[in-house]
Amino acid sequence: MSYTTADPGPPALRLASTGTLTYGLSVGEVLGVSTLNGARLIAGRAGLNRIVQRLNVMEVPDILSWVKPNELLLTTGYPLRNTPQSLDNLVADLDERGLAALAIKLGRYLESLPPEMIEQADRRGFPLILLPNDVGFDDILNQVLTDILNRQAAVLARTEEVHRALVQIVLCGGGLQEVVNEVASLLDVAVVVLDAEQRVLAGAGPEEHIQAMRAFNAVSTHGVPPQGGNPALSGGDHLMVPVVAGGFDHGRILAYSPDGTLRETDLGILERAATVAALVVTKQQAVAAVESKYRADFLRDILAGRAGDDDRVVAHCAGFGWDLDRPVMVVVAELDGRTRPGDAEGRAAARPAEAEAPAARGRGADERLAQERLAAAWTAVVRRHDRGAAVASFAHEVVAVVGADADDALSTGPVHTMLKEASALFAEHLSVRRTFSTGISRTVGSPAALPEAYEQAVKAVRVGRQLHGSGARAHFDQLGVYRLLSLVSDPEELHAFVRETLGELAGDDEAELVDLRRTLQVLLETNLNVAETARRLHFHYNTLRYRIGKLERMLGPFTEDAHLRLNLTLALHVLRMRGI
Repeated sequence: MSYTTADPGPPALRLASTGTLTYGLSVGEVLGVSTLNGARLIAGRAGLNRIVQRLNVMEVPDILSWVKPNELLLTTGYPLRNTPQSLDNLVADLDERGLAALAIKLGRYLESLPPEMIEQADRRGFPLILLPNDVGFDDILNQVLTDILNRQAAVLARTEEVHRALVQIVLCGGGLQEVVNEVASLLDVAVVVLDAEQRVLAGAGPEEHIQAMRAFNAVSTHGVPPQGGNPALSGGDHLMVPVVAGGFDHGRILAYSPDGTLRETDLGILERAATVAALVVTKQQAVAAVESKYRADFLRDILAGRAGDDDRVVAHCAGFGWDLDRPVMVVVAELDGRTRPGDAEGRAAARPAEAEAPAARGRGADERLAQERLAAAWTAVVRRHDRGAAVASFAHEVVAVVGADADDALSTGPVHTMLKEASALFAEHLSVRRTFSTGISRTVGSPAALPEAYEQAVKAVRVGRQLHGSGARAHFDQLGVYRLLSLVSDPEELHAFVRETLGELAGDDEAELVDLRRTLQVLLETNLNVAETARRLHFHYNTLRYRIGKLERMLGPFTEDAHLRLNLTLALHVLRMRGI
């Protein structure tokens, strides 16, 4: 942030390396203290706004080892009396180390300063101050340090008073908007709070100023510092402070003055406001988390068939803003690349709420973030298209119960639009590429049928991913024979059928047998077209004839028995559904 005025005003401040606020006086203010009434600026007028935070006395020639940034260095010239040639480079060396100014007494040890030294100070904007001979260093040290401490105490007192006022607003039930209004009134500028996605959470001031700050935050988030001269904020001052709580970045609070009325001391007030805003945001998130869990628990009960009769479910859902008294379908979205605990554990009907906590704790931070983003994306999109829909995040999936359109299908209709928008929104806010698969149930007409619809959607998402890979989108009615196989309630019965039909080819232990099973699969896919199978598998025709003979000795005369071919095809389909 740039400041063009040299008017003393309240003390300036800077962000130190520790992140704490440090206060000081400008060089111009130091020249105004009573003990320096006779002091004279002989060079470096452009540096009068440099900040003095501490004072030091030059007692040794090698002073560079002992100086610190923002110091006012006092000297009689005694350490330099025998080395006048070092004066030529002294200004440059002190300036490079961030000193505020050099104040010197002439006459006793040094008669004058070299013209090169004065010219260099003017060029660098490094103030050179000629001290009167009748003032003692101890008087300067005492008064300047006292003024710095007094001004610091006054600024801290004002900042704490503002902090108490903002906290009182929150304690009386106020939210972000009331906090922003108070800060904007105190600073007489526009103020806005933005979340991590640059959405305006609260703002006070002209709309064009709020939009300018929103655009500025979007630019600065991508690596441009606040002093980066964003065109949207040109011609004025701006301050930006992160809103952080519990190690999480919740956004930014910005203040903007097109007339340049912001002062750096206002940063302390804005930081207090950011702290209070973080409290408000975390409180809102905690309330939202409790409400979300309550909604998710009730939706889980509905999908498990333990929420009561239809009238009770409809009445209870009305309190959440859900409309389930209409034709609906269940949509299940599940992150790809996640290890699931198993069929029974992966279904809402079979996992109680308390069983989800260990699973959630077992996932890493990235997995939790991806699940949260998936839930946020689906919630935003569903709310946009169907305000009466129910949507909740479970441990391993996001479930939405949405209104069913008569013409809705996977490739057209509202659900198709939701899928596209949710995918785009989910990918937009993740730094690591992730995908999710989606399953859609048939349309049902009552809450009592929702458990069956949920089972259909779960099967659709798992079978769809198994058949088409990550990012699959499957409707239960489009699963074909896999839909029929998924309806078998006893998986062990399917496994027994595979073992009885395929025999040795059912296992994965021997590579030769797995290779033979692949040959059988391609033969059946090509309707026993030997030439086409040989081409696909890159086998010689005679080699394939030999393999067919070996397969028939193991499985039976499937080239002549259509019923056997059907059994073999079904067994291979069951194997392809393994793990579902």
